[in-house]
Amino acid sequence: MISQLRNAIESKEEIHTPFASELKQHLDKDGGEFLVEVASDTSTAIDTLITFCLPESEHRACYDVLQRTSEHIGARCSLVVSNPVKSTYLIRRQSRMAEDNIEVRFAVVGNVDAGKSTLLGVLTKGVLDNGRGRARADLFRYKHEIETGRTSSVGTEVMGFCADGSALIGFSSHDQRRHKISWEQISNDAAKVVSFIDLAGHERYLKTTVFGLTSQLPDYVILMVGANAGLVGMSKEHLGLALALGIPVVVVVSKVDMCPPGILEASLAQICKVVQSPGCRKTPVMISSKEDVLSAALRLPIERICPIFQVSSVTGHHLDLLSLFMNLIPSSQARYAPLQSKPVELPVSDVFNVPFVGTVVSGVLTSGIVKVGDPLLLGPDGLGNFTPTSVRSIHRRRVNVECASAGQSVCFALKRIRPSQVRKGMLLLSTTDVNPSVHREFEAEVLCLYHSTTLSVGSCIVMHASSVRQTVRIVEIVKSSSPENHHSVSLHANEGFKPIVRMGDRALVRFQFTCRPEYITPGTKLIAREGKTKLVGIVSNVGEHGIMPTSLPEPTRNVANGPTNPLTRAGMQVRGAA
Repeated sequence: MISQLRNAIESKEEIHTPFASELKQHLDKDGGEFLVEVASDTSTAIDTLITFCLPESEHRACYDVLQRTSEHIGARCSLVVSNPVKSTYLIRRQSRMAEDNIEVRFAVVGNVDAGKSTLLGVLTKGVLDNGRGRARADLFRYKHEIETGRTSSVGTEVMGFCADGSALIGFSSHDQRRHKISWEQISNDAAKVVSFIDLAGHERYLKTTVFGLTSQLPDYVILMVGANAGLVGMSKEHLGLALALGIPVVVVVSKVDMCPPGILEASLAQICKVVQSPGCRKTPVMISSKEDVLSAALRLPIERICPIFQVSSVTGHHLDLLSLFMNLIPSSQARYAPLQSKPVELPVSDVFNVPFVGTVVSGVLTSGIVKVGDPLLLGPDGLGNFTPTSVRSIHRRRVNVECASAGQSVCFALKRIRPSQVRKGMLLLSTTDVNPSVHREFEAEVLCLYHSTTLSVGSCIVMHASSVRQTVRIVEIVKSSSPENHHSVSLHANEGFKPIVRMGDRALVRFQFTCRPEYITPGTKLIAREGKTKLVGIVSNVGEHGIMPTSLPEPTRNVANGPTNPLTRAGMQVRGAA
């Protein structure tokens, strides 16, 4: 690519076609945006960064070529960081309509009173807080949230960036009035939209937070930590959940304006200690300049690092760096691109009854492409059946669009469906899957993070997997404390030996749904909880005829009762209801 750039610089033509084709290919491959570094020395360049090694005298000419070529292919080139040795540019495709927006999802978690909703109010509304919670008032959904100042539901806010990298709304003092920008205006004007999922911090609403993390499919997690309190309470719980789900974590230390220097230093030392502990194994990176932001944004998706920001929602300290980080962080659209050719699958995370519209469901489209009028199957219901329906209209961030593709957060208005027929945890599937399979049992490889006593066959626990949340019962355990030691037991096993799962144990466990069958697929990450009990794992097999590992010995037999696991039944094949 460097040879094409040199030819473009030396060429007398306004647009060098081969170089323009190279840039367009990178835009398509990287999801609509990428970073370019022009430097005299590329020995310290980051692997994921496209780097051009040019003498300093040609840097200006290179920038002019990048600008002209970007505009020719429908993009914009903007300067991000510049110094005498090197310059970094952002090339981003211009959005022609709301369907073309680049989308990044951040889940915001942390202990109660850490300042989560206040920070989101400042970032999305552009007005600094007055120190008494003014910025968070517009984010709350219920009256009791306004009265207590505590989030109890899953809220969503958006922030937009133009193709040139500028935010659609800047920051101003808390006493200055600003014109509010609507979601519709952000969707239509922005080339990149950052969606914030505001989750509850109080222990009472932990189940709501877990559901938000599993159903909303965030690309990154922002862990809010109060500078005056440190990493305490539910902050550690939320950090553990993010690590269990494999989501990159960004730590934002809030309230630095009111915290004494000694306490702030102690809080930062504690955060670094926890992040570097064997349970996390991440490298803390303090962010204090634009160069730090650029490096962290490029390294976070591929390396085990944890950027740490120190901000204040009252004075605006380092909010510009946090906003720049949101602008530069890569989206997951390139990862979802191969899934667009797959059958449609949308886990339902919320249900609405809109006047004069009807039943509306929302969620993240995990695969496929949906257009207005497409027929779909909704289910499973309590009996495991699927109901035919079709898409009346599609909304993305309150803007009417004609189609939606994998990786996008969408809302569908459904035809011939009553609100009472829909619940959270259902799915919308393509009609090409004539007989969607639902199951009452599944196997999962789990790790017990915490349990005060033990888990055994017959224990019940609440499971979250994608948008599915239901109580499950342990019907069989194949425990492996060491590679040479395996044991198996079922509900009808010999009473002489019953393997158990303690804190820190790994095991292959068969679960059974207690209420109704669910649509669940192998590879789905799950979190199971009951009080302070925490299990994390991955679904390895589904159906009542799931096969345990062949390396394990045969289950112990009871001569009188036959095999130890007589509960195996045929998987439930469900036909779509007419």
